Amino acid sequence: MKKLVISTLFVLQIVFVFAQSTGFSGKVIDSKTQKPLQNVVASIQNTSITSLSDATGAFIFNDLTPGSQMVLFRSNGYKDQLLVIEVQEGKVLDLGVIVLEVDLTIEQQINLITILENDLGDDNSGSENTAGLLQASRDAYQQTAAFNWGQARFRIRGLDNEYGNTMLNGVSMNKLLDNRPQWGNWGGLNDATRNQEFTMGSAPSDYTFGGILGTQEINTRASGYRKGTRISFAGTNTNYNWRAMATHASGMDKDGWAYMISASRRWAEEAYFEGTDYSANSFFASVEKKINEKHSINFTSIYAQNRRGRNSSNTDEINSIAGINYNSFWGWQDGKKRNSRDREVEEPIFMLTHYWKLSDKTRLTTNLMHQTGSIGNTRIDFLNAPDPNPTYYRNLPSYFTSLYENEPSLVPISAYQPGGLGGVPNPDLLGAISAPFLTNRQIDWAAMYKANTSLVGYDAQGNEIRTAATSKYILYQDRTDDKLYTANTILSSNLSDNIIMNAGASYSRLKSENFQYLTDLLGGTSFLDVDPFQTGSASQPDLNSQNREVKEGDRFGYNYNLFAEHIDVFTQFKFTYKKIDFYLAQSFNRKTYQREGLYQNGIYATTSLGRSEKIDFDNFGFKGGMTYKISGKHFLTFNSLYMSKAPSMRNVFFNARLSNTPVRNIDSETVSNLDLSYVIKTPSFKARLTGFYANIKDATETSFFFAEGAFEDSDGDGGDAFVAEIVTGLDKLNIGAELGLEYQITSTIKATAALSYGEYIYNSNPNVFLNDDTRAANGLSTIVNLGESKLKNYKQPGMPQQAYGFGLEYRDPKFWWVGANINHLSETYLDVSSVLRTQSFVRNPASVLGSPFPEITQERVDAILKQEKFDPYTLLNLTGGKSWRVPGKSPVTIGIFATINNLLDVRYKTGGFEQARNANFRELNQDLASGTPAFAPRYFYGFGRTYFFNFYINL
Repeated sequence: MKKLVISTLFVLQIVFVFAQSTGFSGKVIDSKTQKPLQNVVASIQNTSITSLSDATGAFIFNDLTPGSQMVLFRSNGYKDQLLVIEVQEGKVLDLGVIVLEVDLTIEQQINLITILENDLGDDNSGSENTAGLLQASRDAYQQTAAFNWGQARFRIRGLDNEYGNTMLNGVSMNKLLDNRPQWGNWGGLNDATRNQEFTMGSAPSDYTFGGILGTQEINTRASGYRKGTRISFAGTNTNYNWRAMATHASGMDKDGWAYMISASRRWAEEAYFEGTDYSANSFFASVEKKINEKHSINFTSIYAQNRRGRNSSNTDEINSIAGINYNSFWGWQDGKKRNSRDREVEEPIFMLTHYWKLSDKTRLTTNLMHQTGSIGNTRIDFLNAPDPNPTYYRNLPSYFTSLYENEPSLVPISAYQPGGLGGVPNPDLLGAISAPFLTNRQIDWAAMYKANTSLVGYDAQGNEIRTAATSKYILYQDRTDDKLYTANTILSSNLSDNIIMNAGASYSRLKSENFQYLTDLLGGTSFLDVDPFQTGSASQPDLNSQNREVKEGDRFGYNYNLFAEHIDVFTQFKFTYKKIDFYLAQSFNRKTYQREGLYQNGIYATTSLGRSEKIDFDNFGFKGGMTYKISGKHFLTFNSLYMSKAPSMRNVFFNARLSNTPVRNIDSETVSNLDLSYVIKTPSFKARLTGFYANIKDATETSFFFAEGAFEDSDGDGGDAFVAEIVTGLDKLNIGAELGLEYQITSTIKATAALSYGEYIYNSNPNVFLNDDTRAANGLSTIVNLGESKLKNYKQPGMPQQAYGFGLEYRDPKFWWVGANINHLSETYLDVSSVLRTQSFVRNPASVLGSPFPEITQERVDAILKQEKFDPYTLLNLTGGKSWRVPGKSPVTIGIFATINNLLDVRYKTGGFEQARNANFRELNQDLASGTPAFAPRYFYGFGRTYFFNFYINL
């Protein structure tokens, strides 16, 4: 028996030795409270191996390959901890306690204010930036791009945000109308949307095939938030003045319930630019029920209402008179500033998510989402009355110089001085001429109210007695009411120790109601719904309801629905080995568009009412890449992508307000991308150098403007029209390099540097078509083919193509920090007009053979059409913060975070566009010859010196 026992123990010992794993374990705690941290993600760098700390802070890795391993510990609100660990064969090393320090700079990410919400989603694409995609990143380059270059409308790799994908719990939030995310849908909910994952460029994402700009995944699972309460109050002089926010997360209780709620209020009577009021209320709730170890259900609801007054783009002439902060959209009413161009967004989101752990290696996430609500942009409309815009070209001094462009000496000096009579010059009153803008720079609300009344008599004191009449001026909204339904499912499975599969499928259906909505009659009784630029039946927006008198709350002008369906599937396989990782991904998606006209428009009587044909686009995508591990600290990564991309619904139905007719023979874009990176990761030094190439072919773009001379005939008639411009076959080439460096000089001092060097050009001569509604009224084809536009090698506009940044940061062990960044940005270009670069621009309509204007020279044409490059500028930004821990049974943290951006108050142009109103050489040349052209380019300006501070309490 004794021998049997000894033999058994010996065998068990041998079994135990062979059963021993190879790995390490430990426990993660908070540096301040010394309490365990749950849900800390520990990951072996450049592998798919991860571990999650439990309620006691413990984690463990088993079955690892012996040797040196780099382990990253990451948790929201804490500084990343990167450790080098020597894994020994047959041993599970006990690392003991891993201490994570609170990341004070997380306040910078939570309070990212460099996303210019004032500009995102506005009518002109030059207003967009893509820095908002980088809120969740930690790379030195990405941090600089988001927090320091974002204020200058910097675009990552020169790409529009429609080439990225913003997701909420795995559901794409890019709009089907224009393929861009509406960040205002969750604006003001910084605490609630802080759990994010970001992939750069076309690198693989676990949630979607993605695009070439990157993928931002926002996770709102209730159990993923750290338990506690947070209250904050902020002040700024940017898009709003004040913000109050409160957030509470319960953590998962013993019954399997968790919830997170957040609310905020942002407001300003007047923000940075004149007359830009701001009012926003945001609410968030997420509730999760853990049914068992395999199933959990989460419900998320988001309501973010935002109303803001917009600011105008202005010419240099206007800015020289009224200043850079001038805004023409507002005027005084009853002692208060009232903006005529308010933008209001109110689109609540409701989402139900099911998390299913099929096995330890396979997970399935399924979402049902419904989003509804509206986006409205107000404008003034007028009928048989003067234009109320104070910057209307006849109100500016340049109008008088344009009248006398051949003899500028005849323009009296009084044209540039206030006090004259204004209006069209009278030869007998030249000394009394004055530009109205010099004395009346804002919208005159009182005059419009008065114009909407009739004089019926006088009282005993001689005061006018007026009564409400048919309105000549009204305020209306261009309104979009959407109803979106989305269902999707995402599968993630470890097929083996070396292979991970991600797959997903989604279906979206949209009904978008689009109409003019009368919001304010401005004291009148009704408004006549006719088109003043047309005659007869062509002036009727709806032939079935002619000469209609509309009142507040009515739809008028245009009224139509857009329908869209989107089916998307993708698969992705990631392979992980000792020296090399690689991935392959494929996608297919189908988009179907249709328009339904609810009015029979008088211009397009046969093509406006009822449903259009369905327009289908089938698209495919393929991408792949690899990471070569030179060593545990040095890596080479490569990504490539080729895909086709459907045009947006807005570009397919170029004249959707009036007609069912789509752009004929429109093609999907083809997008290709390559990038190669060299990456260094050590505990004290991190670096990434990337070269990138992106090629976009066959893009379609539409825009609207008033053109003079575009259709002029040999008699000089018919040249003026409000047109829709359709540009097809537009190619864009973006090549460049990115560099990010981060060096921990000492335990308290860190230096960062970033560089972005790009060459972003138009790479084709696209075709230009103009649509003129007036031609339809005269029985002619509305579409005029202007042929090629010589755009090749012009620079893409609206963003710096070169940017450089350097920063120093000091973090004191007593929990305060300060940082400074200096940034130089250059190579920003004006948005050029396609029409001005077609043959129609130089062709003399009086010539039977279509010869050029007789006065034209190539030298003069080149001078006129030379693309404007803006001056470079340097911005100095300061940031800092401090936190205090109040001891007690439940410790309380109080803190402050503050920034001063553009400390030196540099004023700089961030974008702008050529006005194409003078659409032929003679008219534009004459306007320019005046010295102060009436239709000069309009510009956007960045903020001057701005500040932001935030006080917060964490309970």
